[in-house]
Amino acid sequence: MPDTPSVLIIGAGPAGLSMACALADAGIASTVLDGASEAELADPGEDGREIALTHRGIAILQALQAWPDLPSEAISPLRQARVFNGTAPQSLHFGSGNADRLGALVPNHWLRRIAWQGAQRRPLIQLRPGTRVDDLGLGPQAARLLLPGGETLCTPLLIAADSRFSASRRRAGIGAEMRDFGRSVLLCRVEHERPHQDQALECFHHGHTMAWLPLGGYSPTLSSLVLTLPTDQAHEQRAWSDRHWLGWVQEHSQDRFGRLRLAGPRHHYPLVATYAHRFVARRFALIGDSAVGMHPVTAHGYNFGLYGIETLAALLTGSIDPGDPELLARYAATHRRATWPIYQGTNALVKLFTDERPPARLLRQGVIAVADSLPPLKALITAQLTGQLPSPFSAR
Repeated sequence: MPDTPSVLIIGAGPAGLSMACALADAGIASTVLDGASEAELADPGEDGREIALTHRGIAILQALQAWPDLPSEAISPLRQARVFNGTAPQSLHFGSGNADRLGALVPNHWLRRIAWQGAQRRPLIQLRPGTRVDDLGLGPQAARLLLPGGETLCTPLLIAADSRFSASRRRAGIGAEMRDFGRSVLLCRVEHERPHQDQALECFHHGHTMAWLPLGGYSPTLSSLVLTLPTDQAHEQRAWSDRHWLGWVQEHSQDRFGRLRLAGPRHHYPLVATYAHRFVARRFALIGDSAVGMHPVTAHGYNFGLYGIETLAALLTGSIDPGDPELLARYAATHRRATWPIYQGTNALVKLFTDERPPARLLRQGVIAVADSLPPLKALITAQLTGQLPSPFSAR
């Protein structure tokens, strides 16, 4: 491996490591830096998050030879989904159509684990855990990283994958639109009396949202509950005992699953969506949440990261200069076309379905009724949600 890597990647989460794997498969060497220790990166703890993967997202993980590393129980099929508005009996139903499933649910810590394992197998990837970045500079011929102790690394292309609150993005002079929804999510695995039948439920109740994600890989009666609340109420509920909290959930579940039992610890995350003003700069590119950090309601966050990885790797394959401005501009334009409409649509959906004023309640019930009665519209939405629209690089 050369002393100076072709590409430097900041962030050894699943996006950064998958990017390194995609580049290695294209014959491009890289070094991945992260402030976390090797133990933390190699054996990440369970964090409560279940990631919905689209067909395209799964295909990308298969192409990276990461999918077979998942144990069978960690893959939960998602065959149907329903959207409810308050206590109204009518719902918007999404089936899998001609496919056997809409997608699959995989625990986030397993996606982190298989990305690390994939990077370990590729000699073109150098991993530097426990390495903090003090500063960066972007020049016309190379990007530069300054590390603690004065060490400097130079590269023709620097890629940032260091979260939606990316310090690298700020250091590169790129701003981001940030939407703080004033809400937080409480996550917990829940055992229930009735089987979920591999169906996800998105229930927009008045004052809170309950999403039930089926974990059929583990059990037909196990789901992940994603409870969205105003942040002050979320903090209040975090202080409740498990018994008190479960009683509240049972009361507000509308008896969709029968009796409930907690099957794991509760986790808490604030809800903030981000969209970078630019995806590239001179000798610099953003991927993953550093480029687009989604609200989870349409389940596109990590999928967008994978789409960006596929796009950027395809453009860099065979290139003489990985930091070629024209290639980076094409990546930025392609990734923006793939993400901007869904990012804006998701935020509009969240705004509509969390507006408690009577006109909004009536409007969203009308939206559900109209969408459910128009098969072509439902088919288009399903294709977008599942990632079954053609990839811009599917012919490569």
